[in-house]
Amino acid sequence: MPSQTPPRYLFIGGLHRSGTSLVNRLANALPGAGGITGSAAPENEGVYLQGAIPHTAQSGRPMHFATNPQEHLTEAHPLNTLETRTRLTQDWAPWFAPDLRWRVEKSPVNLTRMRLMQHLFPMSQFIVVLRHPEAVAASVAAWVDAPPQALIDHWIAAQAQMMGDLPYLHAVMVLRYEDIVADAPRALRRIARFIDLSEAALPEGIADGNQSYTGVPQMTAAQAPEAARWGYAPGLQVSPWPGLIQHPLRAVREAVAAA
Repeated sequence: MPSQTPPRYLFIGGLHRSGTSLVNRLANALPGAGGITGSAAPENEGVYLQGAIPHTAQSGRPMHFATNPQEHLTEAHPLNTLETRTRLTQDWAPWFAPDLRWRVEKSPVNLTRMRLMQHLFPMSQFIVVLRHPEAVAASVAAWVDAPPQALIDHWIAAQAQMMGDLPYLHAVMVLRYEDIVADAPRALRRIARFIDLSEAALPEGIADGNQSYTGVPQMTAAQAPEAARWGYAPGLQVSPWPGLIQHPLRAVREAVAAA
């Protein structure tokens, strides 16, 4: 019999090639959580499977969307309506398994839509995934005709906008790709405790993809202080970082920190 408790949404976002797909697979491995499956959409991303929020070929372009004011959707957006919520729910429902406590929806553009999605789904939570800006710039270079420094500038601007959104969000966690690949079991525990689900075994082996980008162009001296806020330094260097977790319940915040 279907559950009488409506499922909650866990939205995962971040710049392209930051590790959002990896985090999506980790979250989907938790009992009670599940993502979109069986669709023809790229990476099963929900943004392609709904008609409530217009999404054209110009929407969500890698290393463009996060600095496009028209794609920064907040609670003040005209689409903050019951009709939008109803259409999203109806469009996504066929792609999720029944009886889920958490529907996990991963689309990079969630990075710039968290404030709107929180108002549409007040019990939703968010995970933002970061990756070293030099690795992101190198990874998307085949898709985007721009010099590495311009791509890193976009990375910096995207994180600055995200930081401006954080005071408006109730439950959000920021994960770094480098911390995930360094200790994947801990990353999975943190996700489980963030959404109050039981732990699970890793669904896959995880390798450090940053190793493929050794020797790529480095950030400039002017860019380095901005990246250092997240523990990133020139030459793909990564420093310890305390993490970022917001949740209305102190017990959840403490559980994530202790994971």
